Amino acid sequence: MALPMDTINLKEQAIPPEAKLDMPAQDFKKNLNVKHRWQGWRALVARLITFGGALSLTGYATYQMVLIVSEGMVTALQWAMVSLFAITFVWIALAACAAVCGFVFSGKSQFKKRASISGKKTVLLMPTYNEDPSETCAALYSMGENIAAEGLGDLFEIFIISDSNNPDVWVKETAAVQRLKDALAGKVNVWYRRRHDNKAKKAGNVHEFVSRWGARYDYMLVLDADSLLSVDTLKTLMEEMATDDNSGIIQTLPCLYRGDTLFARLQQFAGTIYGPIVARGVTAWQGDDGNYWGHNAIIRVKAFADTAGLPTLGGIKPFKGDILSHDFVEAALMRRAGWSVRMLPELKGSWEESPPSLSDVAIRDRRWAQGNIQHLAVLKAKGLRWPNRFHMITGVMGYMASPFWLALILVGIVMAIQIHYVNIEYFTDEYSLFPNWPLFDSERMLLLFMFTMVILLVPKALGLLRAFFHSPLRKPLGIIRLTLGAIVEMFFSILYAPIFMLIHSKHIFDIFRGRDSGWATQQRQYKGAPWGLLCKQHFWHTVIGVSITAVLYYYSPMLLVWLSPTVIGLVFSIPLSALSGSRTLAKMFRFFGILNIPEEVKELPIMQQRDQFSEALQKDIEHLDIAALLNNSKLQQAHFNMAGQAPEPKRGQPNINKISAECKINDANLQQEALDWFTKQELMEVLCEPLLLKKLALKVA
Repeated sequence: MALPMDTINLKEQAIPPEAKLDMPAQDFKKNLNVKHRWQGWRALVARLITFGGALSLTGYATYQMVLIVSEGMVTALQWAMVSLFAITFVWIALAACAAVCGFVFSGKSQFKKRASISGKKTVLLMPTYNEDPSETCAALYSMGENIAAEGLGDLFEIFIISDSNNPDVWVKETAAVQRLKDALAGKVNVWYRRRHDNKAKKAGNVHEFVSRWGARYDYMLVLDADSLLSVDTLKTLMEEMATDDNSGIIQTLPCLYRGDTLFARLQQFAGTIYGPIVARGVTAWQGDDGNYWGHNAIIRVKAFADTAGLPTLGGIKPFKGDILSHDFVEAALMRRAGWSVRMLPELKGSWEESPPSLSDVAIRDRRWAQGNIQHLAVLKAKGLRWPNRFHMITGVMGYMASPFWLALILVGIVMAIQIHYVNIEYFTDEYSLFPNWPLFDSERMLLLFMFTMVILLVPKALGLLRAFFHSPLRKPLGIIRLTLGAIVEMFFSILYAPIFMLIHSKHIFDIFRGRDSGWATQQRQYKGAPWGLLCKQHFWHTVIGVSITAVLYYYSPMLLVWLSPTVIGLVFSIPLSALSGSRTLAKMFRFFGILNIPEEVKELPIMQQRDQFSEALQKDIEHLDIAALLNNSKLQQAHFNMAGQAPEPKRGQPNINKISAECKINDANLQQEALDWFTKQELMEVLCEPLLLKKLALKVA
C-alpha cells in the first residue's frame, strides 16, 4: 500500500552511480559478414509450410481471378483488379499458413535447459511519457513484491526512465515514484530519472539509460507503461537468457487484459483465442531470426549496446529523422551481428492492455504507421537477415494493405459503372466485329469469394479449435461461451474492418505528403468521447459509405450485396465507434461469460495487488499539483529528490524558458498570477529549479 508523506525517506538517491556503456550508432552501409548458425529442420519445414503454402494459395487464387476476367477481352481495369487482388490476398494467405504451421508445431516446446541465474542482474526498465503514475507504479509495485516474496530481490532492480513534460503529470509522477520506493524499501531497489531533452523519443530514452547505467546490468527487461509480468515469467526469461550465451533478445507473447470497454474486450478475446496459434507458427518459421515488439522482452544489455545503436536517417520525409518504430530495427541489427532473437509464445504470465476504443487505437496507429513506413528506408541496410527484412515488410503492409483494399473496391465500382453504360452502348466508333466490354465468369467468382473467406477464417477457426482442446482455456470459459465469443468477435471485426481501411488509408496519405505524427501520450483508460467529436472523426467515413451504397444501388445491386459488410460498417461508423468504448455493453457480455478470458474468471494475486496499490496511490496523489507543492515543504523535498539536477546550458545557448519564468515570478504579486502567466515549458523549468520554486512559494498565495 502507499505510504503517507511523513514516512518518506528523503535521503535516498533517485539514481544509482553511473556505469557507462558505449552505444555507438550502427552503420547501415556496413556488412558485418557474420556466419549464422543453422536454424534446424524445424525452421526449414515451417518456412516451407508458411511461405510455400502462401505462395501456392496466392498463385491458385490469382489464376482463378484471371480465368474470371478472361471471358472476353481483358481490359486495363480488369488487369488492375487482378493485381490488387493478388497483393491483398497474399497477406491473408500468409496469416492462414502461419496458423496452420502453429497448429502443426503446437506440441513442440521452445524452452531450453535452464541455467543458474545466480550473480546475474536484471533491470525492469519502465520508459514513461506523461502516463498515469498510479497505474505504472502499481504494476511495478506488484512485480517488485512478488520478486521479493520469491527471495530474488538481489537479482532485480526497477528503473523508471521518464520523458514526461506535462507539469501536472510530473508533480504526481515524482510523488508516486517516491511512494513506490518506500513501499519496496529493503526489498527491491527502485531508481528514477527524468530526461530534460526528449531527443529520439522512446529509443533515445533507452539509449541514454544504456549509455549511463548499462554496465550495471546483465539483462534489461523492457516494459511498457501498461506491462505486467509474473515472477515465474521473469525468472524463466532470465534462465533462458543465461542458458544460451548467443541469446540477444527473448520476446514474450503479451496477453491483453483489464479491458472494460467493448473494443478492449474484443481485442483481448481475439488475442487469447487466435493469437497463440499464429504466434506459434511465426515462432516456428523465424527460429532465431525473430522480432522484438519494444516491450515485455528481455535483452542482453552489452550485446544491445554494441550492436543496436540507431542512426538518424537522411533523405526526405517521411523517411528522414529519428527511427520511430525502433524495436524492429534493433532486433534486425542484433541479429545482423549474430545474436539470436527468439519468441516464447507458450510462456504465460506476460500481460499488457489494449487501447479502449476505435478512436484511441486510430491515434496510436498513426504513429505506428509512420514508424513502419519509415522501415522502407531501413530495408536497404546491408547484412540484414531476410526474415528481419520480411518482418519490416509485414509491418509496412499492415498499413499499406488498406489503400490496396480501397483501390480494389474503387476499381470494382468503376467497372460496375462501365458495364452499366457499355451494356447500353454496345459498339464504339472504332471498327470492331464485337463489342468491347469487361465480362466475368460469375460462377467462378462466387467460388473464389467462398475460397477467400475460408482462407480469411483459417486463423480464427484453428485458434478456436485449439481452445476447445486446451484445458487452460476450455475449463474456465467453456465451449459454448468460447463459440459465442468467437461469433461476437467476428461480427464486430467485420464491421470495424472497413473503418480501419479508411483510417489507415488516410494515415498513409498523410505520411507520404510529409505530415508528422507527433508524439501523443497513449490513451489507456477510456474517458469517453462526445458525439460531436465522433461525428467529426467519422463524417467522411459515413459519407463514403452512403455514396458507395447509392452508386451501387443504381448501377450494380449485385455488387452492393457483395460489398454489404463494407458499406454497413462505413454507413454506421459513428454509432459503431461509440459502441467500441461502451462499458455497458462490455459489462453485459462479461455477465453472460462472452468475450471473457481466463484471468477474469479467476483473477491472479499479482493483478489484485496491482489494483489495490493503484487505487490507494490514486487517492494519495490525485489532488497533487503545483499549488500543493508550493505549500508543502516535504512534498518539495520529495519532488526535487526525484527531479535531480537540471543540466547546465551550453555557452551561447541560454535557457530562455528559465529566464522568462524568473522574470514572471519577479513581476508577479501573487502565486496564482505567476502561474497564470507561465507557459508549460516555463512551469517545467520552475519544477526543475528549487530556487525558482522557493521564490514563487514566497509570493502571497
